[in-house]
Amino acid sequence: MRIRALVLAASGAVALSALAVPSAQAATAGPAVTFSQLKVNAGKNIVVGPTTTVTVSATYTVTKPASLNANSFQTGPVLYRGATLGLNSDDMLGGDGPGTCTASSSTVLKCSAKIQFRPKGSDEDGDLLSSEAGSWKLGALAVNEDNGLTWQGNLGTTKLQRKATLTTDASPEPVTKGKTITVTGKLARANWDTNKNAGYSTQPVKLQFKKKGATTYTTLKTIKTSTTGALKTTVKATADGYFRYVFAGTTTTSPVNSTADFVDVK
Repeated sequence: MRIRALVLAASGAVALSALAVPSAQAATAGPAVTFSQLKVNAGKNIVVGPTTTVTVSATYTVTKPASLNANSFQTGPVLYRGATLGLNSDDMLGGDGPGTCTASSSTVLKCSAKIQFRPKGSDEDGDLLSSEAGSWKLGALAVNEDNGLTWQGNLGTTKLQRKATLTTDASPEPVTKGKTITVTGKLARANWDTNKNAGYSTQPVKLQFKKKGATTYTTLKTIKTSTTGALKTTVKATADGYFRYVFAGTTTTSPVNSTADFVDVK
């Protein structure tokens, strides 16, 4: 995927750019700063659908020498994969712009930033491939006016997930008590390569029922999706109520509950 790293803009001001940085630049020493308390998306998983850019917030703390001018460098959080963070990381993803920092003391800056996630097929600036969904590590970068880079990894982890969709259709409606109800549905998830949803095969999904007037659902059974993500099972009609399918999610795919389908039992 495309690397977004902190680089020096041609104007001489420090900025973030969606450009790959030559690994040789790693030899240039960056600002003497350290990072801590990095939180991306308030600690929640990052879920991206098939087409729309998702922007999440990040907060972090920068500690610097009192003698280092806070305006002489800029910083930003990144996601990366691989053993260590560096310009030779297998994958690295950061935001379109640098973080904004406020001094809380002569040595501590409190910072916030935005990180954008674009499905690959959506436009020429897209970053995400479906194969890249899953666990990512968190780190941060700093760049100074001499084009020097500082990076720090192992500041946490997150999951970058493909957004799931799930449907439920219970029939016939209405139905005679004791007769068979067939409940169909489909589990799909975002394909970042094609900008479409695609069926998610052989996944366990719970069928749940909530009797009319009740407040909670009861799990009736767990079934697996077909090779196309389709769901189909049968139950006996016992009372008026709502059926829904529930998917717990995986490392690469978000959890989802379908919209409930009401069945009137005569």
